[in-house]
Amino acid sequence: MPRMVSSVTRAGACELRAAALDALRLADPERKAAATRRLSEAPPAVDPTTVIDEPAGLPGRPPWPELVPPGRVAARGAGSREGRAALLHALAHIEFNAINLALDAIWRFAGLPADYYRDWLRVAAEEALHFGLLRERLRAHGHDYGDFAAHDGLWEMAAKTRGDVLARMALVPRTLEARGLDASPQVRAKFAAAGDVESAAVVDIILRDEIGHVAIGNRWFGWLCRERGLEPAPTAARLAGEYGAPRLRGPFNLAARRAAGFDDAELAQLEAAAG
Repeated sequence: MPRMVSSVTRAGACELRAAALDALRLADPERKAAATRRLSEAPPAVDPTTVIDEPAGLPGRPPWPELVPPGRVAARGAGSREGRAALLHALAHIEFNAINLALDAIWRFAGLPADYYRDWLRVAAEEALHFGLLRERLRAHGHDYGDFAAHDGLWEMAAKTRGDVLARMALVPRTLEARGLDASPQVRAKFAAAGDVESAAVVDIILRDEIGHVAIGNRWFGWLCRERGLEPAPTAARLAGEYGAPRLRGPFNLAARRAAGFDDAELAQLEAAAG
């Protein structure tokens, strides 16, 4: 049976999952990204058996940006400098949330193979890199993270799936984060058309890495389905309905999704469901 540990006991531990929770609790984006990169460079041993008590106030994040419903987020056209800044801010907010999501996947779920935790640590470190690159581009446009309102859809789904790692793998990396694979070509094209080749190059890096992140979600979703004797495709559809996942709309980046581990049958089902 997994061993229980309180947050007080955990605080002094030098262990990967405990350290990931420490990083998740950091509110300052710069400190969180730096702590995540350091953890990846010299990861401590992982203890998969311990069930850690959840502290209050997760995730740690700064008072800005203001979090609003999606319909109140600023327009993200790239035709003007301000529009490009708003688009860069939206991407930076996604990547900041993605750091939190990967750290949360490490500390929260006990009893998984050690490779699961190492995989998500690699994801967290790459998301920290992405956030830093986007913040640099945002500053080059005269802004910084927090200057525009943002929405909290990614973390809201993380909160919904906090009780089941199967649902988390199905609906965060394989569903919500996979939408980034579909959006990246259009986003890159907007920056390129505006002559912002530096921002377009950052989007290229993010797409390359995000294919690997979604593949990790696919890997562990498949592993969990096998462990529980479940068929992946109907299980994913059932969980999407149970947890109120948003309906996905095309166009889909089929090449990127195939590279991330979606098979042709699942892609055909995705396109059919999108109409």
